[in-house]
Amino acid sequence: MKSATVCIVGTPNVGKSSIFNRMVGKRSAIVDDEAGITRDRLYGICEWLGRSFRVVDTGGIEINNAPFQQEIRAQVEIALEEADAILFVVDGIKGMSQDDLMIAKMLYKAKAPIFLAVNKVDDIDKMDMVSDFYALGFKNIYPISASHGIGIGDLLDALVEKLPLNEEEVMNDDVIRFSVIGRPNVGKSSLINALLGEERVIVSNIEGTTRDAIDSEFIHEGRRYVAIDTAGLKRRGKIYESVDKYAALRAISAIERSEIVLLVIDGSEGVINQDKHVVGYALEAKKPVIIVVNKWDLVEHTQKAMQEFVKKIRVEFKFLDYAFILFVSAKNHSRIQTIFPAILKSYESYHRHVTTSVLNEVLDDAQAMNPPSEFNKGRLKIYYGTQSESVPPTFVLFVNSPSYLHFSYERYLENRIRGAFDFEGSPIQFVLKERKN
Repeated sequence: MKSATVCIVGTPNVGKSSIFNRMVGKRSAIVDDEAGITRDRLYGICEWLGRSFRVVDTGGIEINNAPFQQEIRAQVEIALEEADAILFVVDGIKGMSQDDLMIAKMLYKAKAPIFLAVNKVDDIDKMDMVSDFYALGFKNIYPISASHGIGIGDLLDALVEKLPLNEEEVMNDDVIRFSVIGRPNVGKSSLINALLGEERVIVSNIEGTTRDAIDSEFIHEGRRYVAIDTAGLKRRGKIYESVDKYAALRAISAIERSEIVLLVIDGSEGVINQDKHVVGYALEAKKPVIIVVNKWDLVEHTQKAMQEFVKKIRVEFKFLDYAFILFVSAKNHSRIQTIFPAILKSYESYHRHVTTSVLNEVLDDAQAMNPPSEFNKGRLKIYYGTQSESVPPTFVLFVNSPSYLHFSYERYLENRIRGAFDFEGSPIQFVLKERKN
């Protein structure tokens, strides 16, 4: 499902990060009185009145080594391109500035609705500060106080009314969509070209050549696929350039539109921390991940070397122990044929649904063979379970108390279910509900 997107724009120190934190319900953005303290573009999900949408905090204004207005312009251009609604934040105490006027002139070109939030209006006596901002030419003006939560509800009510409904991608048996992610210059575009069998995607050794998400539909052995190439993702803490922030947002959308995610790793460099940060986007979206070790032609590609590399990956990616690990060379088209069976298997596992009766037989056997130990002053008892949905496979367990489930026992249950129903290649998740017996 592709979520609607709201971008927050404005000059430094007007309270954008505080508003972002209010909307997503947690302190994800750094808040400080120093101008320009937000260095990263941050993403979060806001839920309001039964609706959910993505919020983008466009802090990231770099005032060093660049004209101030040029950085604001880059921010606004990204918002104009990507947003379904734009939240323009101004400082009610300082009043309207020349930079506010510049942003307003740029926003006049926006197709998305504009909401002007006059922040730091925390007292009824300060309401007269709002009137000056009508000169900016926007009708939707909302006095708020991000620090005290005043007016945030009215602002969110208006936002969700104007946002488009989230469009569910039509995922049927005829088309399998997969995205290819990874840090820059690991060979993502080359890999897609090898899969397609033709040069549809620009390939270059220049880091970060691909800046957008590119869809390529093709047929392989009678099955329809859509391959989604994405710009190279950098570690979140290193996403400084506005174009990289834009690329990351597009990559997240590509992951949401896909059913399978191929994480490409440079075999000649090994696993580095950036790889783990990059795959975090796919984990948050609860998508099946296939780890593709590319450039294997540059490594001593013996069976022993491959086994050692697999061990390293399993250690570094403990949270992806279900994932297939493939070794390829996109340049030489070596072992490319191993990717499609892994995609098909992950796809089937992702959509698998098991009957309640058989599931409970497995749960009963698991408890009988390995009863839960005491944890948090209690012992877990699973009365019964059911699979509430697939995509991803989700199991609802009715228990005496969710607090009694130790993470090691949850891992044990996951392994038993995987072994019984063959969920290889797909994530699964548990939802625990308390039931008084």
